[in-house]
Amino acid sequence: MLKQFLRRLLILLYRVEVIGLDNYTKAGKRVLIVANHTSFLDPLLLGVFLPDDITFAINTHISQRWWLKPFLGLSRVFPMDPTHPLSLKDLIHHLEEDIKTVIFPEGRITVTGSLMKIYDGTGMVADKSQAAVLPIRIAGAQYTHFSKLHNIVRLRLFPKITISILPPTTICAPETLRGKARRAYCGNLLAKIMTEMMFVSSPYRQTIFASVLESRKIHGGKHKIVEDLERMPLSYNDLITRSLIIGQLLKSQTSDGENVGVFLPNSTKTLMTILGLQIYGRVPAMLNYSTGSAAMAAACQTALVKTIVTSRRFIDLGELSEEAGQLGKQCQLIYLEDVAKNISALDKFSALVKCLTADFWYDPKRQSPDSPAVILFTSGSEGAPKGVVLSHANIIGNLKQLEACISFNARDIVLNFLPMFHSFGFTVGTMLPIINGMKTFFYPSPLHYTVIPEMAYEIHATIMFGTNTFLAAYAKKAHAYDLFNMRYVVAGAEKLQESTRQIWADKFGIRILEGYGATETSPITSVNTPLYYKAGTVGRFMPCMEHQLEPVPGIEEGGKLHVSGPNIMLGYLLADKPGVVVPPESIYGKGWYDTGDIVHVDDEGFISIRGRSKRFAKVGGEMVSLTAVEQLATTAWPDAHHAAISLPDPKKGEQVILLTTQKQATIADLAAASPGVAAISLPKKILVVPEIPVMATGKTNYPAVTALASGKP
Repeated sequence: MLKQFLRRLLILLYRVEVIGLDNYTKAGKRVLIVANHTSFLDPLLLGVFLPDDITFAINTHISQRWWLKPFLGLSRVFPMDPTHPLSLKDLIHHLEEDIKTVIFPEGRITVTGSLMKIYDGTGMVADKSQAAVLPIRIAGAQYTHFSKLHNIVRLRLFPKITISILPPTTICAPETLRGKARRAYCGNLLAKIMTEMMFVSSPYRQTIFASVLESRKIHGGKHKIVEDLERMPLSYNDLITRSLIIGQLLKSQTSDGENVGVFLPNSTKTLMTILGLQIYGRVPAMLNYSTGSAAMAAACQTALVKTIVTSRRFIDLGELSEEAGQLGKQCQLIYLEDVAKNISALDKFSALVKCLTADFWYDPKRQSPDSPAVILFTSGSEGAPKGVVLSHANIIGNLKQLEACISFNARDIVLNFLPMFHSFGFTVGTMLPIINGMKTFFYPSPLHYTVIPEMAYEIHATIMFGTNTFLAAYAKKAHAYDLFNMRYVVAGAEKLQESTRQIWADKFGIRILEGYGATETSPITSVNTPLYYKAGTVGRFMPCMEHQLEPVPGIEEGGKLHVSGPNIMLGYLLADKPGVVVPPESIYGKGWYDTGDIVHVDDEGFISIRGRSKRFAKVGGEMVSLTAVEQLATTAWPDAHHAAISLPDPKKGEQVILLTTQKQATIADLAAASPGVAAISLPKKILVVPEIPVMATGKTNYPAVTALASGKP
């Protein structure tokens, strides 16, 4: 009777919803229930809402607390000391009696809102007892006053609580593993199960605007969320209201489902334009203005863009009048200044009412999460640019994958200088903060190497995303205290050089988390995290991503990487098929994406990038990595910029050419700085150049480098 009373009370107060009870039945009799630990309510919630008489394996000193004893009386308790090996053995024997036992593998209530350290011992218990592992996600209780997130998130009296029961699984280590190695293996498997549980049970199957509305519920409409150089911080309510105004006005000049070009810099107005278009079913096509008018015009043709949203002030400050003029010949240009003139008092009032009532009138099911959310164009570092169509579920899914691995909170401040036309800047730099309650500060250019560290110091930035090129430049210019408040610095888009890693560690005391991805993967494929980090790698795969390594002749360790998962793009827009979305497909089937990268995945799941398949030269029948040649040059001359390419060779098939900004560089000097390296792995020729061509994102422009090396204009 007491359980029934408590169940009804909790449903009344917290609208508790239990999802997946059939999985509880499927688990059988001998079950180890592993749950995330969000608050002091967790044991009560599981004890009341799970069927049967379950046992709780609880830390001995916690089980003795007076206020917990009445609730523990609802279930059986197995007191244990997680630091004592005999306690784990006793738990294994306890499970062998075919009973259901709950354990919190983190060993403590979260103080970050995300998963914390997963203890290996729980995985070993599952392995030794041969019990089914039943993952359960508790969501919502972290926002109650029973959590440990005071002053970290906005706590509320009665937030909705959801208990998600996922399908049962097992942990079974190979018989060849013994001792600590077996324990670590089981711990890694359990951590993977828990991480995937956090992702699968998250609401990623929804539109970006639905996610923004959900974030407003969590953090409050007055919570400041975005700011730019105009220094006017905007709250969720401000952002939603202004996005509705812009979207409504652009709606009258475009058609439903139309791809609309966005020719704007990093700013709050650009974010409003993107959200405004998405709310009313238009698809923003982000134009890369660093590529010139010809490339932008080609992109518009590929995506069937007829209308472009831009700004006169941006065109004037960016000296882009010629580009705008060329685009105006084939597309209609809509200037935000003209849109602003047409905003009436009625428009503002109507948008404010819609903003405050959006939870009632906005139907998330009206727009499919699999519908296009944005079109980004590949940088063309390896060939002709293509349109990459990402869905709402791709983007939100990728962000929820990241959230399952790294903890973010509403006190974080992101300094975003990466352009929104780049997937790194769009998904991670822009969308990640606004759906996590983090304030983001938009800076229009990553090339202001002296200013950006100062901005980080001024706004108390805690998170920064960048490329190796930019991070190396900032480190040279920044004062050692400029980044005093920084929690995370994440590098992607190009290989993080050891010299960059070292200077950030020595000068700022910051460990850069290197990741890897592509526009086609929304963009994060893998990342090092504070919990799981290995220097020299790009981390482990995002939750629920599958991978295959295609054998490559001449490559002994690793292979060409193919991936699939919820963050894989809807497809390409190609120049020879304008407006037609070509879904991804590789030798492993439909929905798989061929990254073109040669990688090695170690026993712990960490990925090492060997180079791109196109960035290998075949010299005398041997495969030579151009990336490895660049690394040799970086080791020899760490303060210079290098790029290796291959050109045809009449005798050996191909020859490796190294372009470098290092004055008086010679092959002999490079060989002397590379002891033990075979002669075939050295370049045949070194060209000293004033600068290496790069793109707006900081990545090396290899087509331009090849043209430079071959003497073409």
